[in-house]
Amino acid sequence: MSGDRIRTAIATVCLSGTLEDKLAAAAAAGFDGVEIFENDLIASRRSPSEIRRLCGDLGLTIDLYQPFRDFEAVPPDVLRSNLRRASRKFDLMAELGAETVLVCSSVSPDAVDDDELAASQLRELAEVAGERGIRVAYEALAWGRYVNTYEHAWRLVRRADHPALGVCLDSFHILSRRSDPRAIRTIPGEKIFFLQLADAPLLNMDVLHWSRHHRLFPGQGAFDLAAFTGHVLAAGYAGPLSLEVFNDVFRQADPRPAAVDAMRSLVALRESVGALEVPEAPRLTGHAFAELAVPGAALASLGFARVGTHRSKPVQLWQQGAARVLVSETTVDGAIGALGLTSADPAGSARRAETLLAPVLPREQGPDEAALSAVAAPDGTEIFFCGNDDWLRDFVPTGAVPAGMGITGIDHVALTQPFDHFDEATLFYRSVLGLRPEPVSEFAAPFGLVRSRAVGEGEVRLTLDSALVRRGEWAPGVPSPQHVAFACEDALAVAQAMREAGAPLLEIPGNYYDDLDARFDLPFSTRLRENSVLYDRDEHGEFLHFHTELIGSRVFFEVVQRIGGYRGYGVVNTPVYMTAHRERRLSLARSARPA
Repeated sequence: MSGDRIRTAIATVCLSGTLEDKLAAAAAAGFDGVEIFENDLIASRRSPSEIRRLCGDLGLTIDLYQPFRDFEAVPPDVLRSNLRRASRKFDLMAELGAETVLVCSSVSPDAVDDDELAASQLRELAEVAGERGIRVAYEALAWGRYVNTYEHAWRLVRRADHPALGVCLDSFHILSRRSDPRAIRTIPGEKIFFLQLADAPLLNMDVLHWSRHHRLFPGQGAFDLAAFTGHVLAAGYAGPLSLEVFNDVFRQADPRPAAVDAMRSLVALRESVGALEVPEAPRLTGHAFAELAVPGAALASLGFARVGTHRSKPVQLWQQGAARVLVSETTVDGAIGALGLTSADPAGSARRAETLLAPVLPREQGPDEAALSAVAAPDGTEIFFCGNDDWLRDFVPTGAVPAGMGITGIDHVALTQPFDHFDEATLFYRSVLGLRPEPVSEFAAPFGLVRSRAVGEGEVRLTLDSALVRRGEWAPGVPSPQHVAFACEDALAVAQAMREAGAPLLEIPGNYYDDLDARFDLPFSTRLRENSVLYDRDEHGEFLHFHTELIGSRVFFEVVQRIGGYRGYGVVNTPVYMTAHRERRLSLARSARPA
C-alpha cells in the first residue's frame, strides 16, 4: 500500500474538550477520519445526524463507533438484552454514518468460558449488523475475562465465520501482554477490520491502570510500533492507521497542538515502516551555539571573550574554544531562547522539520547575512540549522581574544519542559531531528519528583527535564531551570582556574564527599572536595562536573569532563546541586534584607 494512500484517524478520547473541539482539532491537524468515543457523543448537545454533518463539513469521515462492551458468552436472557442494546446502537450509527462498531471482549461476570457459545453469539450479532450494512470489529482487551489475546479473538472470529465480523487489533492490548505480533501476518487482511495504535512506557503495574492513564502517541514510549504496524500492513490491512490513546495529560491539554503532535507521530511511524517518503534526517555534527540572556561579566569570569557583534540584531557573540554563546537582549528572563545545531545538510534538516509539522519561524535576513532556517520546539526554543561556521559572517569581529580556561565546546544543553509537553518534546527531537532518546529517569529532587530524558546522536546532546508536581510558591525553588554544559579535558584544573578568577562557582557540601569517599577509593578525592567537583561513573567510563551559581533567575552553566566512554549526564548528582542552588539563593535573599 502506498503511504500517501494510507488514511489516518484519531479517537476522540485522545483529545481534550467537547466533541466539537476534538473534531475541529483533528481536522485542523490533517486527519482523514475519527473514532467517535461513545461518552463524547452522549455528552454532546448535537444529534448524531448533526455530528455527521459537522464531520462532513470538516472533511472527516467517521471510521469507528466505540466501544460496545460485554456482549458474548452470556446466558440467553442477557443475550436478548444485549441484542436489543446493539440494535439501538446500530440505529444511532446509521444516523452518524458510521459503518464499523468496536466490540470489546467481555469482562462481565455474566460471561462464561465457552468459545463455542462466544462464537455463536458473535455470529448472531454480526448477522444483525450485516443486515444494517454495519461491520463488527472484535477486540481482545488485555484484561478481558476469558478473551485477552488477539490470537484468541481471531479464533472466535474465524469460528463464527461471518462476513460482517472481523478483528480489531490494538497495539497496546497486544504489546502490553508481550504477545508476539508476528502471527498477525497469518490473519487475512480483509478480516482485520480496524487497527488502533498507542505507544506506552514500560511500567510494572496493573494493565488496566496502565492502559487508562499512561498510553502515548507512537514514538513517545518504548513499544516497537514500527515492527507491529509492519506485520499488520503485511497481512494486507487496508484501513486507516488510527490512534487510541488514553492519557491524563493529553486529555487536559489544548486539543489543537495535541492533535498536531498526534499527526506528527503518524508521519514518523509511516516513515519507519517505509509507507511514506519523508526527507531523511541529515546528520547533526555538533552544537553551533546556544543563545540566552546573561550578563557578559558572568561569561568573562569563565574565560569567554566577546569576539563579535551582530550586524543587524542586538546580539553579542562570546567564545572560548569551540564553545559559542550568543547573548541576546531580547531573550526573556535569561532563558535559553535558541540553539544552533550544525547539520550536514541544513536545507534538508529544514525540509524534514517542515514535513514533520514543526512550525517554521520567519526570520529577517540582512544583506550578506547567512540564510539560516529555524523551527520552534514544543517549549518555544528556536532550533537553527547551521552549515559549519557560515553563520559567523553575521558578526563583526571585535578583535578580542578569549583568555581561555580550558573549555573546548558545548557538551549538552538542558531544557526544562512544561509537564504537559514532556512526551511531545521527546517525539519532536526524535522524529524531527533524528536524535535517539534514552530511557526516562526519575529522581527525588529537593522539591519533588523530577523526570529526565536525554536525546542525542553523536556530538549533539540534549536533556529534557520536567517536574512532575508543582504546588504553591514553595516549589520549585528555581522555576524551570535551564543550563548549558561546556566540555573540557581536565575538570579539576578548569574548576581551580575559574575559582581563582572569581567565577561564581557553586559550593557543594562536605557530606557529599564523605559519602563519595565511602563508595569509591579515588586518588583525586581531595581535589574534588576542594573544587566542589562532582563525580559519577558507569560501565563505560567516568564523569567529572561542576556548576556555576544561578545567573539571573533560572540559568546556570555546567562544565563537564567525560573520561573513557561515559555516556550519561551525572543525574545521580542532580539533587545535590539543586539543593546547593536553593541554599545559595536563600543565603543571598537573607543578606539582601535590611537590618
